[in-house]
Amino acid sequence: MRISYIVNAISLIMMYIGLVLVAPAIVALYYHDLNSVFPFISAAVISAGTGYLMRKIVPSSAQLENLNDIKKSEGLFIVAFSWIIFALISAIPYPFFNLSIINSIFEATSGITTTGATILTHFDYPKAFFFWRSLTQWIGGMGIIIMFIAVLPQFAVAGRQMFFAEAPGPTEDKFTPRVRNTASTLWKLYLGMTIVLIILLKITGMPLFDSVCNAFSTMSAGGFSPHAHSIMGYQIPAATIIITIFMLLAGTSFNLQYKAFQQKNPLVLFKDEEFRVYFFAIIILTLLVAFPLLFVNYYEFGDAIRHAVFQVVSLMTSSGFASSDYTNWAYSAQIMLVLAMIISSCSSSAGGGIKIARLLLIFKILKNEISKVLHPNAVIPVKHNDKAISTEVLRQVIIFAFQYLIIFGVSAIAVTLIEHNHTIGFTSTFAAIGNIGPAFGQIGPMGSFDSLQISTKVILTINMLVGRLELIPFIVMLNPEFWNFKND
Repeated sequence: MRISYIVNAISLIMMYIGLVLVAPAIVALYYHDLNSVFPFISAAVISAGTGYLMRKIVPSSAQLENLNDIKKSEGLFIVAFSWIIFALISAIPYPFFNLSIINSIFEATSGITTTGATILTHFDYPKAFFFWRSLTQWIGGMGIIIMFIAVLPQFAVAGRQMFFAEAPGPTEDKFTPRVRNTASTLWKLYLGMTIVLIILLKITGMPLFDSVCNAFSTMSAGGFSPHAHSIMGYQIPAATIIITIFMLLAGTSFNLQYKAFQQKNPLVLFKDEEFRVYFFAIIILTLLVAFPLLFVNYYEFGDAIRHAVFQVVSLMTSSGFASSDYTNWAYSAQIMLVLAMIISSCSSSAGGGIKIARLLLIFKILKNEISKVLHPNAVIPVKHNDKAISTEVLRQVIIFAFQYLIIFGVSAIAVTLIEHNHTIGFTSTFAAIGNIGPAFGQIGPMGSFDSLQISTKVILTINMLVGRLELIPFIVMLNPEFWNFKND
């Protein structure tokens, strides 16, 4: 890997992250909170200044006008380290608000990966603090690399390697001829939907500041809210319904939504096999959750349906919002919510988890293997949306699932041993690697991760990053050949 190319890309990203950090400082000024300006300006100066110094220390990096011939290994490295650096920079303001270093890194990583797990034990913080938490989720929801591909000309061609490193999936699904155009279109769609959501939430009676923060966290499938009791705390049924709809959209492929928007036909969504499974899984799970809410928890019919669909969509899309404390629900309802976490969201969406497309392909692979036992000479292709999937893609899906289970299993056992609690061990790990956020027990929707051991927080922080990038960039780094640097 060429150091000049890596330094050029990462230094540019750091300088622009510095610009982003000015936004919460402006919010602090707007609310006449001068004490909150310094933390964010300091972080902005550190980020931009470090990026500038990197270009001075490696002069050849500054001479590169573009990164058009970037290699795949370099793209993977840039993506992985950009996310790590973004997490560290995002954490810089938090110690100014009396968070420990470990808690700051945990909260920042949870933000940028749109996990939504929090270490906050109270919500007595300035507005700029909550704005930054939600903004990091909004940026992370679509992806920092995709954002920079959209705005930086240096990434116009090189962006392809980084685009698919940051947003890997069963297939390389892009809907415009150039990756930069794809990234730009994605961000326009994302921004437009966010603005619409802010307006709708404000109309329901939610305060404007809260509308902005909750819209950022909804569209990113993140789950951070400025209210201590999440969406439940507002007690606005209309806002709950609106957020449910937009969470569902956040968990739907943005590529597919763009096609539906282009054709002015929402029924285009149902032509996609993954979306059909996603949509009908939500309906079935909602009914299975609502039933015990009605007859065990004695909810009113309308409330049972509203809370059931909200929580199913929230956990299935990895948003992590709460309209009610589901840890108090019937055991059968909680099991259905765990199933919603496992099913997860669609590919090319803001949601986390394994993704429905991968689960579908794994199911079809197993079905084919069973058929081959009865018909050993049959050639049965695995199809998705009536298109045959290549053997290479199928192999990658199986390897991904295997690696996912290994990382989850090792991490869950380690956390269980550290915390001496299997509920925390397994649910916190799954919530972290799936970027879901809240889990069960003391780390449920109204709980906090603050009481966990430092070593547990480190493991979960790593899991959040690995889960957000869907394993590949980090797994590749385990190969010694990957760490082969050269000066030109």
